Amino acid sequence: MNFCNQCGGTVHLTIPPGDNLPRHVCARCGTIHYSNPKLVVGCVAEWDGRILLCRRSIEPRYGLWTVPAGFMENGETTRAAAVRETLEEACAHVELDEACALISVPQISQVHLFYRGRLLEARFAPGLETLETALFAETLIPWQEIAFQTVALCLRAYFADRQAGHFRFHEASLPPLAERIAQPAGR
Repeated sequence: MNFCNQCGGTVHLTIPPGDNLPRHVCARCGTIHYSNPKLVVGCVAEWDGRILLCRRSIEPRYGLWTVPAGFMENGETTRAAAVRETLEEACAHVELDEACALISVPQISQVHLFYRGRLLEARFAPGLETLETALFAETLIPWQEIAFQTVALCLRAYFADRQAGHFRFHEASLPPLAERIAQPAGR
């Protein structure tokens, strides 16, 4: 950030009085510009025991599979964001159940929240950010082609809960890439 969005003055990275982290502070009007994590919201949408996945038509992770998900918009609830993303990415209407996973990704300043949901009908199609949509049984999930580790963690928790016969809320943090590379496969 170079300029203040309040007065156009030059901003400098400094620790404001009473704070403990560097912030962009306007030299002219004193406005403190906070930079906070972005919220990504998605839906594990089920139909007849199968999960709706979307093959991405955009970067990052072009051509890989994910659940419908994306950045939450200002003025919207997390539930509304999950419904909107499912409609935008998969042209599908969904009824949401409870949130099933919250995964912090601090190295890229994001938090990923996933809801459980049910497709209202077996109608779906690729949206603008999607190459292809399909329903997958658990045994046919293309695990090696899942775009994001947060989605893989959420899906594994979802299937474990479904197998156990009850769903619960899962919370996790994604370790930095160097730690993930050092971990054995399947974690």
